[in-house]
Amino acid sequence: MNKEKLALEVIARLKLRYPAVKTALYWENPWQLLVATVLSAQCTDKQVNKITPVFFQKWPTPFDLAESSIEDVAQVIRPTGFYRNKSKNLVAAAGVIVSRFNGKVPDRMLDLLELPGVARKTANIILSNAFEINEGIAVDTHVRRISFRLGLSQSKDPAIIEKDLMPLFPVDEWNNINHLLVFFGRDICKARRPGCFRCELNDICLRKGI
Repeated sequence: MNKEKLALEVIARLKLRYPAVKTALYWENPWQLLVATVLSAQCTDKQVNKITPVFFQKWPTPFDLAESSIEDVAQVIRPTGFYRNKSKNLVAAAGVIVSRFNGKVPDRMLDLLELPGVARKTANIILSNAFEINEGIAVDTHVRRISFRLGLSQSKDPAIIEKDLMPLFPVDEWNNINHLLVFFGRDICKARRPGCFRCELNDICLRKGI
């Protein structure tokens, strides 16, 4: 089976397991999704969802956060880990959003990448989920691991993995494939002790790295 057919078979089978998927982060607008996604780095979605209600009560808009101190933000987001760097980036990103984009999270990849703490993964998540714009595929640890195990990409570099995956899936599935692989990585294809014996991809997986 070539990579194109393999990719389509993967998404077809995973859709049967997860007929309706979306990000597990709680958010109501692009600003909230940006903050939640930044906080989710090296942190579980469950933990982030505990923090964000308090965060958005204190700083409901970029205007509010841009005027806050990094120290105050750090105290609120401390349980998410790497809180010093995250707080610095979030306050700086809010400042850029206020000064350059009139307080609105931009809906263009190049503009999003100008925000401190925002790389392509975060930008793709914001574009696809908040604006329904599929410009790329968000590559996180689950997407990277499963893509390698399946033989869809040989790289460990998220930027290269994204370029490898994009031609294999229809553009309108780029957001779905991220969600599907994330949920599948959490449930079955785990970093340690993957559940190959109960995996619906067992017969088409190369099991690279296992």
